[in-house]
Amino acid sequence: MKTFIPAGGKFKKEMRPRSFKDLLSAEESLFRSPEVFDPDYVPEEYLHREAQMRSIAHCIKPALRGERPLNALIHGPPATGKTTAMRKLFQELEDTPGAARIARVHINCQITSTKFGIFSLIHRAVVGHLPPETGVPFSKVYEATFRKLRRENRILLVVLDDMDNLLRERHANEVLYDILRAHEVFPGAKTAIFSIVSGTEFLYKLADRVRSMFRPQEIYFPPYSAGEMYDILKRRAELGFFPGVIDDELVEKVASYAYEHGDLRLGIELLKASALIAESHASRRIEEEHVEEAYSKSRAATLRSLVEPLSKEEKQLLKLLCEVEEGITSGRLYEHFSGRTGLSYTKFYRLLKKLEELRLVDTKVVSAAGRGRSRRIFLRPQREELLKVLP
Repeated sequence: MKTFIPAGGKFKKEMRPRSFKDLLSAEESLFRSPEVFDPDYVPEEYLHREAQMRSIAHCIKPALRGERPLNALIHGPPATGKTTAMRKLFQELEDTPGAARIARVHINCQITSTKFGIFSLIHRAVVGHLPPETGVPFSKVYEATFRKLRRENRILLVVLDDMDNLLRERHANEVLYDILRAHEVFPGAKTAIFSIVSGTEFLYKLADRVRSMFRPQEIYFPPYSAGEMYDILKRRAELGFFPGVIDDELVEKVASYAYEHGDLRLGIELLKASALIAESHASRRIEEEHVEEAYSKSRAATLRSLVEPLSKEEKQLLKLLCEVEEGITSGRLYEHFSGRTGLSYTKFYRLLKKLEELRLVDTKVVSAAGRGRSRRIFLRPQREELLKVLP
């Protein structure tokens, strides 16, 4: 029996299990371009986000003419392409006339969440190096940054990714205010902020003076449909694997798992993990059992990645749903939730909507004899699985 060896382009006998050392040193691989499955990969062809890309470009366009860009609030559930969209546009700006006048910095607020840390990264983007970590007051860093911007007649565009975290750390108001008010201290300074968050409730948590200065254009990234996920994953498989490594039916299966969890990243990780498992089994193709094994291993990790970034209130509501009866009405659920937290129904509704967007819960409108219609809430993951990842 002969099998195609993708990496070598030759035929030889089917592989037999080898030693661990042999597996590490083997030249054969199912991967043509493994970087396609990396979390920070930016696709050349960015599928199903054309409208959002146009909206973001509309906000940046004034800066190419030397004018202040529009602030933007880029929001939507996790794994809907918000960060990738900004990376893609930053890449395309490299070759765009007028882009040299824009000082661009993309900050992950999960990693950098202090005021000094954020302005240190802005300082590096403008001045060319980080300020000393100690011994330099914030005012000096701030002044050096904006004096250089004004002297070179450049425009500052700051992307604050996962800014929900900055709000939880109680630095959001200060950071936004100091960036947006720079023109008051340094006349002629032009700045804009692109805030990437999960939901628009972020806006209502800002101080009034900051919100009135921010006034962003809202750009929504909806969850991907099952068909859109399939298109994206099929394209990744075509770019990342050698021909014949995976059938379209298995890509569709991977897409269905990703859609079930509302997380495109799960699908990308499953493709990569399935191929690694196939290689470990000395297989030249990804088979269904490889996908199932990869899914079994990643399920808990994926659930944890969805739950960990949730706010304290969102986790409280999710934990409550693990305790009450399946299919509880929204009214009864709110009674339990209000009794524990004292939060308003408006806040409860927003929290519930967020969990539904993340596909952690389903809501269904049902008819009850003699009592009209009611909305019932169902957990999507197993209660036991959720309780393992909830604090």
